[in-house]
Amino acid sequence: MCGAKVIKTGVLVVLMCCGAGFALEPDEILVIANGDVEASVRIAQYYCAKRAVPLNNILALPLGMGLSDTITRDDYEKQLAEPIRQKLSSPEFAGKIRCLLTTYGVPIKVGGRGPLKSQEDKLKQLRELAEQEKNKIEQSEQKGSLESAQQKKKTSRKPAQLQSQIDRIVGKETGASVDSELSMVLFSDYELHRWQPNMLKDGAPYWDFKMLMVCRLDGPDKKIVKALVDKAIAAEETGLRGVAYIDSRGIADDKKPYSPGYFDQSLRDLAVFTRLRTEMAVKQERTEKLFTPGACPRTAIYCGWYSLKKYIDAFDFVDGAIGYHISSWEAVDLCDPNSSQWCPAMLADGITATLGAVAEPYLHSFPEPKAFFLELFNGHCLVEAYYHTKPFNSWQLVLIGDPLYRPFKKP
Repeated sequence: MCGAKVIKTGVLVVLMCCGAGFALEPDEILVIANGDVEASVRIAQYYCAKRAVPLNNILALPLGMGLSDTITRDDYEKQLAEPIRQKLSSPEFAGKIRCLLTTYGVPIKVGGRGPLKSQEDKLKQLRELAEQEKNKIEQSEQKGSLESAQQKKKTSRKPAQLQSQIDRIVGKETGASVDSELSMVLFSDYELHRWQPNMLKDGAPYWDFKMLMVCRLDGPDKKIVKALVDKAIAAEETGLRGVAYIDSRGIADDKKPYSPGYFDQSLRDLAVFTRLRTEMAVKQERTEKLFTPGACPRTAIYCGWYSLKKYIDAFDFVDGAIGYHISSWEAVDLCDPNSSQWCPAMLADGITATLGAVAEPYLHSFPEPKAFFLELFNGHCLVEAYYHTKPFNSWQLVLIGDPLYRPFKKP
């Protein structure tokens, strides 16, 4: 009996350590720089000096002298993934790194894998079946079929299911953000079509460091990038102060997880929790309209939607401001100072941390607003809050900011 109690106590201690108390430490971060871009290396060194990350935790890789935003799948494996695996398997770093930090100069997008080999016969068969199913549906509609609604729904799904198998073989939707792919860098083999589940979601225990958290210091220019670190540290010292601006759209909650109604309700819930958990004033826009230019002074928190690739300059961001816009393709041109996409435009406007997508991500891939900000309110750092709430890896989202930033740091 005593032995059983000791075992149970030990398990409890491990679980406690693996939960909220197991905070990310500076020496658990490996900083990835482009060794061919001087600014990239300097930003990596700057971050290490500011956050007490050992300089030996910088991995500078030859990724090309230009600021290319895309890397091919083959070059990703040879120039990024394999050197990182080698570094993480060395005696000095094995089992010790939990987070990768990519920097300005490291590509943000990795291309697709291309068609699967030796699948020509299967592909031909699937395309024939898809055409047959399409013809069946068209004939049924022309004849005014008396099928039940349930049977019609089942029949209509067949072409979509077949098309998904076709897309997988030809390599459609196999690209991703570099950072999201790097979360899986220690996994030897996994399906590249669409996404993989994020096993760190909901604060799952860190039994090992195989799945990595990844964050990025990047933006329209190197001055903006360095400021992300400075503003995060300044906000931690003084406490994040300002106004929270929440932009929902008036969509009724339909209780379906990750539906538009569900996300809209999450934004409204976020407004309530922000009032309860912080001292910030909260202002909401609850219609299809967005906050108008200049309408949001002293912005500390922003979350809302939906203005596709058209940033509205409503915000005067305070140091430490954090937030994101729920919309597709808002981090495609992250380094373009003239981009109207939300991520580069908000970074140029002074936000300290944000996230966005490098390609169509689909709504269900975004962190739920209420859940993400509650993680921050509970004292987690930026990258932990992100990985505790985002559903997928090997997909399209990217997190920008200082991974160690704790906007609501606990005493």
